[in-house]
Amino acid sequence: MAFLRMEQLDLDQKTVLIREDLNVPVKNGKIVNDTRIRAAIPSLKAAMGAGAKVIVMSHLGRPEEGLAISHQSEFSLAPVAKHLEALLNCSVALVDDYLDSPLSISTTGADIVILENVRANVGEKSNSDELAKRYASLCDVFVMDAFGTAHRAQASTHAVAKFAATACAGPLLAKELDALEKSLRNPERPMLAIVGGAKVSSKLEVLQSLAGKVDQLIVGGGIANTFLAASGFNVGKSLYEPDLVSVAAKLMEQTTIPLPIDVVCAREFSETAQATIKNVSEIADDDLILDIGPQSIAVLNGIIGNMKTIIWNGPVGVFEFPAFAAGTKAIAEAVGKNKGFSIAGGGETITAIDQFEVTDAISYISTGGGAFLEYVQGDELPAVQILNERGS
Repeated sequence: MAFLRMEQLDLDQKTVLIREDLNVPVKNGKIVNDTRIRAAIPSLKAAMGAGAKVIVMSHLGRPEEGLAISHQSEFSLAPVAKHLEALLNCSVALVDDYLDSPLSISTTGADIVILENVRANVGEKSNSDELAKRYASLCDVFVMDAFGTAHRAQASTHAVAKFAATACAGPLLAKELDALEKSLRNPERPMLAIVGGAKVSSKLEVLQSLAGKVDQLIVGGGIANTFLAASGFNVGKSLYEPDLVSVAAKLMEQTTIPLPIDVVCAREFSETAQATIKNVSEIADDDLILDIGPQSIAVLNGIIGNMKTIIWNGPVGVFEFPAFAAGTKAIAEAVGKNKGFSIAGGGETITAIDQFEVTDAISYISTGGGAFLEYVQGDELPAVQILNERGS
C-alpha cells in the first residue's frame, strides 16, 4: 500500500484534522458501547504526543442534512466529547460553527477540539468538493483513521484527502488494513470463515468471495437456514430466502460448509419463548430456528480449534435472547481459545465479543462493519484509494 502513515510525519506544532469513526450507540444521552471510541484513543494520543494541535471529526447516526444539530440534538456528539475527555484525561471542546467562522484551537482553551456531527453538513454524503475544501482549510495534515467509514466516498472521508496539504492514514486505519492483509492475502492454513446474520442476500458477495479462499466456511443465523433449505430440510417459519436456495447449493459445491445437526427452535420470536432442541430432520412447519443446538456446537468447536486463520462476521443465533445465545457464545469462546490468527468485524459480532467477554482473546477486532465486508469481498475502499493516490 502506497499511502503515507501518520507516524512517518513530523506533526510538531501542526494542526491535524483526524477523521475517526465515533458512531457509537447512544441511549438517553449515554453511550451504550464505547468500543469505537476506545479504538481511536491510541491515535489521538499519538498525535498529541507528537506535538500536534488535534481536531477530530466524526458522524453519529443519520441526522438530516442541512438541519442544525441544535434542532436534532439526539445526533449531537456531545456525549462522545464528554466520554473522550474522561478517556484522554484532558479537555475536549465541541465546536458546531466550524464552517461559518475561522477555527482557532487556542481560543477554545481545550486540548482537543471535536467538530459537531459532519453528517449534518450539506454536501457531506455527496462528497462535495466545496465542503471538502472547507474541511481541508482547517488543517495542515488530514489523517484518515476511520476504517468503519472507509467504504464511503464522502466529503470527510474521501474528498478532503484531495485538498489537504498532506493526507495520510492514521494508526487505527493502517492497523486494520495490515490485519486484513494478513488474514486474506497470505493466510496460514487451514483457514476458516464464519459468516452469520439474517440474510444470504446481504452477504452474498462476501460468501462467494470467501468460498474461493477458505478451507471451510461456517454459516449461521438466517443465512444457515437458506443452506438447510438447499439441502432439503424443512425450516418451518424460520427466516430464509427461497430465491437464493440454488446459490447456496452452488456454494456448498465450492467449499466445505458444515450445516447444523440440531437447532434450538421456538414457536414465536420472543425473549420469553420456550426453547426446544430438535434434530434438523424434526423441524415442524410452525417452528422458528433461533440458534444452533449442542451437537452442532460440538462439531463447530472441533473445526474452529484446528484452524490457523479465522475470519468472523455475524452471530449464529439470536444471542440477544438468553435462551438462544448458547451457539454464538460457544463460537466466541472457541475463536478466543484458538491459537492461530483471528480477526472479527461487524457491529453484532463486536457486541457478542463484548457480551461474552472474549475481547482480549481475539487477535484483531475490526471497528468496521460495511467496510470490513467490502474489503473481504475484494472491493477497493474509496478512502484508502485516495490515500494511495496521494502517497504515490
